[in-house]
Amino acid sequence: MVDGRRANELRKIKCKPSVLSQADGSAYIEQGNTKCLAAVYGPRETRQKAQLIHNKANINVEISLAPFSMPQERKKRSKSDRRLLEIASAVKQTFEPIIMTSLFARSQIDIYLQILQFDGGTIQICINAATLALIDAGIPMQEYVCACSAGCHENHTLLDLNNAEEMADTPELTVALLPMSGKLTLLQVIQDSGRI
Repeated sequence: MVDGRRANELRKIKCKPSVLSQADGSAYIEQGNTKCLAAVYGPRETRQKAQLIHNKANINVEISLAPFSMPQERKKRSKSDRRLLEIASAVKQTFEPIIMTSLFARSQIDIYLQILQFDGGTIQICINAATLALIDAGIPMQEYVCACSAGCHENHTLLDLNNAEEMADTPELTVALLPMSGKLTLLQVIQDSGRI
């Protein structure tokens, strides 16, 4: 372990809800050195008619990296960056079966996530931050979602991988689960180091 944790230990977690006054719900979360800000707006009227769903709300997820979030990489990533779009899609797919969208027909719920500091665990921190922001916004969900990653390095199982552990060509498993029912809403395996 690069940061002094034992193999089965999670990184230190700090959470703070209601950090943005303009959003319907918001949260700030730190998992180790990875920091994320989440904002939820809605349910509100759908902006684009093409996104209108007559019997339920549409969930929109956008993820961005703050320009200062990755000091080792000066290249600015746009919202259309392939990896950011993949993470946004995973977050959306995680919450679609959980949020009670049928209560908000013909509307949309926007989830905006910004990585303020990057040190691995991007998908899991986005899911955890979105959960807290949705709770803060009062969006009804069947259950709350929590996420964590795990990997295997030199015959040791590691939890909550940081960037150095992810880049060590460690196979990584990210799961998002519903603690009360034990159901999984996301199961993602990454074999190579082609990540953020």
